[in-house]
Amino acid sequence: MTQIVSQKNSTQIFTLNKKIAAFVTRVVDFFYPPFQKFVPLQVFRYAVTGGGNVCLDWILYFIFYNFIFRKEIVQVTSQLAFTPHIASFFIVFPITFFTGFWLAKYVSFSNSNIRGRVQLFRYLTVVLFNILLNYFGLKLLVEVCHLYPTPSKMCITVIATLISFVAQKYYSFKVKEDPKN
Repeated sequence: MTQIVSQKNSTQIFTLNKKIAAFVTRVVDFFYPPFQKFVPLQVFRYAVTGGGNVCLDWILYFIFYNFIFRKEIVQVTSQLAFTPHIASFFIVFPITFFTGFWLAKYVSFSNSNIRGRVQLFRYLTVVLFNILLNYFGLKLLVEVCHLYPTPSKMCITVIATLISFVAQKYYSFKVKEDPKN
C-alpha cells in the first residue's frame, strides 16, 4: 500500500514539476520576439533564467547577510566561526545551485536526454570550475594586473558566462545521438 501511495506522490510531483517548467518556459518565451533577430531561443532562455537565478542569489545573500546574520560573526562551535559574508554564501549557494540546475534542466536545455544524476554531477563540475575561475581571475586581474575589482569581476563574469553556456550545452545537458539512427 505504501508503495502505491509513494508512486502516486511521485507521479503528482513529476506532473507538477512539468507544469511549472512549462509555465516558466512560456513566460520566458513571451519576451523572446524582440530578441529573436539577435540570439537563438536557447541562448535567450539561458540568459534570462541564469540572470534570474543570479538576481535570486543577490536577494537571498542580501537578506541572509543583513537580516539573518545581522552582519555579525556566526559562531558555529567554540572553535568554528564564519564571517557573515561567508556564512551567507554557504547558505545561499546550495539554494541557487539547485534553482540554477532546475532552470537549466527544464527550461534552457530541456531537450537533453542524459540521466538527471549525470546532469547534476556535470552541472556541479561546471559550477565549481566557475568558482575557481572567479577566484583566480580576480587574483590575477586585481592583485597582479592592478585593475579595479568591479570591472575585473564584470570581465570575469562575461567570460565565465560564455564558458558556462558552452559547457552546459555540450557537456552537462548535451543531447546524445540515438544509436539506432
